[in-house]
Amino acid sequence: MKILVTGGAGFIGSFLVDELVRRKHEVIIYDVLDKQVHIDGKTPYYLNKKAEFVQADIRDYEKLKKTILDNKIEVIYHLAAKVGVGQSQYQIKEYMDVNVGGTSNLLDILVNYKTNVKRLIVASSMSTYGEGIYFCKKCNYYFQPDLRTEEQLSKNLWEIFCPKCKNIAVPKPTPETAKQICHSIYALSKKVQEEMCLIIGKTYKIPTVALRFFNVYGPRQSLSNPYTGVAAIFMSRIKNNKPPVIFEDGLQTRDFVYVTDVVQACILALNEKANYQVYNVGCGKPIKILDVAKTITKIYKKDIEPEIRNKYRKGDIRHCFANIKKIKKELGFKPKVSFEEGIKKLVLWSKTAQAIDFYEKAEEELREKGLL
Repeated sequence: MKILVTGGAGFIGSFLVDELVRRKHEVIIYDVLDKQVHIDGKTPYYLNKKAEFVQADIRDYEKLKKTILDNKIEVIYHLAAKVGVGQSQYQIKEYMDVNVGGTSNLLDILVNYKTNVKRLIVASSMSTYGEGIYFCKKCNYYFQPDLRTEEQLSKNLWEIFCPKCKNIAVPKPTPETAKQICHSIYALSKKVQEEMCLIIGKTYKIPTVALRFFNVYGPRQSLSNPYTGVAAIFMSRIKNNKPPVIFEDGLQTRDFVYVTDVVQACILALNEKANYQVYNVGCGKPIKILDVAKTITKIYKKDIEPEIRNKYRKGDIRHCFANIKKIKKELGFKPKVSFEEGIKKLVLWSKTAQAIDFYEKAEEELREKGLL
């Protein structure tokens, strides 16, 4: 098939391109090479030579249209997006222009021009859930809370409490049926992106699939981008002999999924069973942020202790990890790379990767904008 991967020069996109090429598809990469991700602005060394590369902005309507029509594209993986929760809270126009505006361009082209596109797969995000699902044993009660109040956080009360009995609730796997309670412009843009694609897909009978990625990590993740995933941010700090900075108490949990497992999910989404469906893509297990820092430090063999701030960032959630029963049952998805194995792969790769530590600069920006 002739496949277009927007954002195909990025972290996840480049691994997806490799797998699609391996499967003998004809692949076109469409990527702007954002300098926040590609620091030197150069075409990345790992870009697959068997794929055609178009350097262009997803906001460039005419260029995008020409790429889709001239190449008779049959399948589109839409991964192009601005990524970063905190940064999105003050770069509002940029995030909405790229994530929503860029998606508007793509869908407008599919609707108003005669294309060969038979399938659209869009990358969504776990950030659209806000807090995950919780359970109170005493009340036998499942619930999905809103953000913790600043009054609660100012007292260093980090956990989620049952709204009925006020006891600490237990985090549970979050299914696709959970509410999407967005607390950042980034999350909102991904929710809108997902809904737009599904609405237009259903209306015009273009089979569409939305994949809600949880915390993806692995090689090729920019170690110089302070707004990228927490594993890469910690890696950059540790590589530069600086302590990884952890907010709250470090016991908050996330779902970390290795990049090749995400690619597996992307390939499975080609199956007709996935038509018009939404799927969580994670490992299905909660991992403490403190354990992420300790695991990287241990594998790097560095004598560095994480800096636990016991302070909060506005908009941060406490726990969220994926219920992956649906994608397992319907598409046969199975995570293959354990967290420690994945971190070892990331550390091995990072030894030869550029890692300029911009963390302090990013933190200062958040502070200036009143987010810390």
